Amino acid sequence: MLLRGVLLALQALQLAGALDLPAGSCAFEESTCGFDSVVAFLPWILNEEGHYIYVDTSFGKQGEKAVLLSSDLQAEEWSCLRLVYQITASSESLSDPSQLNLYMRFEDESFDRLLWSAKEPSDSWLIASLDLQNSSKKFKILIEGVLGQGTTASIALFEIKMTTGYCIECDFEENHLCGFVNRWNPNVNWFVGGGSIQNVHSILPQDHTFKSELGHYMYVDSVYVKHFQEVAQLISPLTTAPMAGCLSFYYQIQQGNDNVFSVYTRDVAGLYEEIWKVDRPGNAAWNLAEVEFNAPYPMEVIFEVAFNGPKGGYVALDDISFSPVTCQNQTQLLFSAVEASCNFEQDLCNFYQDKEGPGWTRVKVKPNMYRAGDHTTGLGYYLLANTKFTSQPGYIGRLYGPSLPGNLQYCLRFHYAIYGFLKMSDTLAVYIFEENHVVQEKVWSVLESPRGVWMQAEITFKKPMPTKVVFMSLCKSFWDCGLVALDDITVQLGSCSSSEKLPPPPGECTFEQDECAFTQEKRNRSSWHRRRGETPTSYTGPKGDHTTGVGYYMYIEASHMVYGQKARLLSRPLRGVSGKHCLTFFYHMYGGGTGLLSVYLKKEEDSEEPLLWRRRGEQSISWLRALIEYSCERQHQIIFEAIRGVSIRSDIAIDDVKFQAGSCGEMEDTTQQSSGYSEDLNEIEY
Repeated sequence: MLLRGVLLALQALQLAGALDLPAGSCAFEESTCGFDSVVAFLPWILNEEGHYIYVDTSFGKQGEKAVLLSSDLQAEEWSCLRLVYQITASSESLSDPSQLNLYMRFEDESFDRLLWSAKEPSDSWLIASLDLQNSSKKFKILIEGVLGQGTTASIALFEIKMTTGYCIECDFEENHLCGFVNRWNPNVNWFVGGGSIQNVHSILPQDHTFKSELGHYMYVDSVYVKHFQEVAQLISPLTTAPMAGCLSFYYQIQQGNDNVFSVYTRDVAGLYEEIWKVDRPGNAAWNLAEVEFNAPYPMEVIFEVAFNGPKGGYVALDDISFSPVTCQNQTQLLFSAVEASCNFEQDLCNFYQDKEGPGWTRVKVKPNMYRAGDHTTGLGYYLLANTKFTSQPGYIGRLYGPSLPGNLQYCLRFHYAIYGFLKMSDTLAVYIFEENHVVQEKVWSVLESPRGVWMQAEITFKKPMPTKVVFMSLCKSFWDCGLVALDDITVQLGSCSSSEKLPPPPGECTFEQDECAFTQEKRNRSSWHRRRGETPTSYTGPKGDHTTGVGYYMYIEASHMVYGQKARLLSRPLRGVSGKHCLTFFYHMYGGGTGLLSVYLKKEEDSEEPLLWRRRGEQSISWLRALIEYSCERQHQIIFEAIRGVSIRSDIAIDDVKFQAGSCGEMEDTTQQSSGYSEDLNEIEY
């Protein structure tokens, strides 16, 4: 199939030195350079004249996949992976287009990590830039094309290139400009300067890289400006891995100008933040600029020139680079998410209390009808804002977090549960305490919440000065006083909403969006069901999910089943690897007639399904954590099997399933303390 835009791609590849590419790279001129099609799927086709590989609907149907797998790779230094691709579709198939996905497959993980995905059709080639963090572990690149609707749907790959360095770095010598794009303006734009390109209106400089006519750079020229307040923006690729350090670049501004040259960051929500601006024109030569750059979540760097007068002149830009160390002559307060977070299992971490009043108490309780266990494991520790578990009129408890550096955006998450209050308003509130001004600002408070359910709260905040987070619980009167529980506080850089734009964590499922890749052999009333809130039958099942308190979980509805009936939930196929795997999940088995919950290992082509873990009968009114460590070097699946007990009060639920590479470590399986299957099956090798 002929693809539009191929000539442009060929020109780009030739200029990029496509025949001399490093490991993990290919220009698909005469071969696929060690990238092989996986035989279980559609093959990628090498074009007869070379230059690209493709898959289209002449070889497969809608929904079918073509999978390309690299040889073993290693990125001991930070690397940038660039993908030149094209997705085409007919106009009638835009509702269900083809999709291109890129994964990393580490040698010790049984799942693939989704790094990037695209499904927007284009008339020409596009470029994706992906940061690969340095790691000593070997990995493979897996590229998956999924055909969409229509008779002319196709996906093509023109080039894959993996080079050492950061994706936001660029010397503008390659034709694809390192993935930088110009925000189109009908009057003024960034252009490529240098080389054989001449501008008849202005005398432009030589580039900084080679300091000769051979080199290239980017520039903006006011000769094209028709109106004041015209803006030209050059936008970097989106960062795809957390990074912090010193961003540097060279710039040149024509003397006597009327423009403003600034650098901004922009996150996926569209929030701009200025990080640098020209404070003086500088000399006529190239000037070095250095600026602290912090990208804990995906963001773009935007180089912007705004023209404010008739003497605009030109601005030139070259040799953008990044170093993971602090800029010279600048100090930076380092932020550690670990130091600002706590699950209270061992102690109060870096949190402390107000000296006045009885304060918060770290407790461990046996879950019962009136009080659930902790959120972390179900049988661990949490904080309770009342020391004696009794009403204390006028009670106030303040819990202070560690100091957080100013001028950074933070996402605060925590879980709380309310017991006994008639009115919930302000029973728990969160304040931001600005240390320099001794000012407290309330940023969140409880309005209404299901009683006795662990609820998740999220708060995004940013202050110019160092701050502390303060949790305050208040008991106003003798007639309305209860208990407030607090657990699993985390503080991370970035907006809470920014994580929603990221690919879902590999090997994890919270059931918030769907059933992930879990499947069932049959689906009827006696199958596993996805649900939120309480289950229909009283005195059985959870009051809410484990993730947020108001989200989704999977469960069996005992009233739809007969005694001894089974429901089986199967994970997607997992690759076999050497070494240990750790499976964690939360389960809920509450009700007088509760039956059996088992976890089995189903290996490819084996009829036997070895038992990994089991619980029998009622366990707790709380969600409890399970840890299972196992080994399997063949492709396999994990099966969750629930068996209905003797009565309708035997609902069984699971939530927050997570597969991890390696040992479960020092985490104690606290579920061993509960009744049930007595044999220790938590470390089994097959």
